[in-house]
Amino acid sequence: MTSAADDAVTTLDASGFAARCLELLDELVENGGEIVITRDGRPVARLTPCPERPAPLFGRNRDNIRILGDVSEPLDVVWEAAEAGPRDDNR
Repeated sequence: MTSAADDAVTTLDASGFAARCLELLDELVENGGEIVITRDGRPVARLTPCPERPAPLFGRNRDNIRILGDVSEPLDVVWEAAEAGPRDDNR
């Protein structure tokens, strides 16, 4: 097995990986990096940690946004579009 530093690529043969599989998975979770598994000196698989899931969008700003008043109550404001009436776009 060859390895240089954290987040480095570790290379080992398939039998070495099979013998230490669970230990290597624990190391991968703790230290990150990558494991390349070889057979007859040729790379056949690459093992990397799964990316962490991002926080869900729903509820993300619940502590940052406040609703003031009744959001379903009609406004007492007349919109310009309502005052102008329907447009005739077929000129």
